Amino acid sequence: MPTLGLVVAQFNRPITEQMEAQALEAADDAGADVFDVVRVPGAYDAPLAADRLARREPVDAVAVIGSVITGDTNHDQVITDATAQRLSDVSLERDTPVTLGVTGPGMSAAEARERVENAAKAVDGALELLEELPAAEPDGDADGA
Repeated sequence: MPTLGLVVAQFNRPITEQMEAQALEAADDAGADVFDVVRVPGAYDAPLAADRLARREPVDAVAVIGSVITGDTNHDQVITDATAQRLSDVSLERDTPVTLGVTGPGMSAAEARERVENAAKAVDGALELLEELPAAEPDGDADGA
């Protein structure tokens, strides 16, 4: 049974609360165990939590969910770009699937509410990666040299 870590951004909580429920349901439906749910203030704070979860022995993959809604500036673009890049870095540095279920940028609150199922897609993606990725070489040297 695969074991997941889940990171949930609290900013825009009415939306991310629904996303969290979708993610937990998707994990349950897939027969995955959720080791821990770490709640962080916002999506920008998620990479550190994802990194900590990815370091835990029982965690096979991490799904990160959140919702970044547009405002009067391009702040939403900055937040989502930085978050996506750092989560990708965590995945590569920890050799652990870390999936992005953060909606935005450029969304209104109404559009964000229509996309809560992206949380389930992040869980499904993490589980699919676990199935499809080839096993890592024990010493990290893929060419055997």
